Amino acid sequence: MSVKKGDLVEVISGKDKGTQAHVLRAFPSEGKVTVEGVAVVKKAQKPTAANQQGGFVEKEAKIDASNVMLVCPKCGKATRVGHKQGELDGHKTAIRVCKKCGAEF
Repeated sequence: MSVKKGDLVEVISGKDKGTQAHVLRAFPSEGKVTVEGVAVVKKAQKPTAANQQGGFVEKEAKIDASNVMLVCPKCGKATRVGHKQGELDGHKTAIRVCKKCGAEF
């Protein structure tokens, strides 16, 4: 999965298509992500000591990672992600790069 927590992504399908927002959580084992303000659902909440009132709470639901594309910080467009071999602190690592302009993420 090429999307990580904090990445700026664009939703490419579904009711929130075209929305750009940051990833709140990533679930690599499930192949899903939670994106800020996307796929908002209402959840019933019982009254507790912390929340005396109870009622309905709006929260973001998980969406499939294939429905989002990373937004390149350099060209500002939604793009596919490539990988290249790099070095960080003397260790070889895979660095994510933009397929359109070649900028590193």
